[in-house]
Amino acid sequence: MTRKFEGGKLVLATHNKGKLEEMVHLLSPFGAEVVGAAEMNLAEPEETEDTFVGNARIKAHAAAKATGLPALSDDSGITIDALGGAPGVYTADWAETGDGRDFMMAMTRANTELDALNAPQPRTAQFRCTLVMAWPDGHDEVFEGVMPGQLVWPIRGADGFGYDPMFQPDGHDQTCAEMDRWEKNKISHRGRAVRAFVTGCFGG
Repeated sequence: MTRKFEGGKLVLATHNKGKLEEMVHLLSPFGAEVVGAAEMNLAEPEETEDTFVGNARIKAHAAAKATGLPALSDDSGITIDALGGAPGVYTADWAETGDGRDFMMAMTRANTELDALNAPQPRTAQFRCTLVMAWPDGHDEVFEGVMPGQLVWPIRGADGFGYDPMFQPDGHDQTCAEMDRWEKNKISHRGRAVRAFVTGCFGG
């Protein structure tokens, strides 16, 4: 039986304003007051695990312990089958330049590595999102969302972010970067994980 959220304040263990705004909007109908890690002056813990769930657990439990409130965190990225699941938890690291993130560089690296392996088409991949809801007593619940698809090259589309311009979801002929934001949210890995979380912890 999934533990339910009993109302009141919920900490979102992220310093990303976009993620915070999205979660405030999604959870406001359920009576949850969502506050971000920056508002609570929380430090960002080091993510030392090699799985999405491991890193999400680190962030959620650190926030719950520091605030005494239930805390929600996510870890997400892209897994490419022909690369053995890489970049996975290192999705953002592939884009690090020391002067901000360059996702064109990251996408080029992925395509170059696939070409070097002569990886056959379709080059299947998945966007994955893992949400962990942690309570101060150490209990947690895990919710996962997966969006399967294939990689395209050259990249297409100007919207979206990250690896969106090279990712074409199954059942669609557009990349995520060619889609309307709201259309993408309906099928996205994060959207699926959030819906599972709402159903599990809010019963709605």
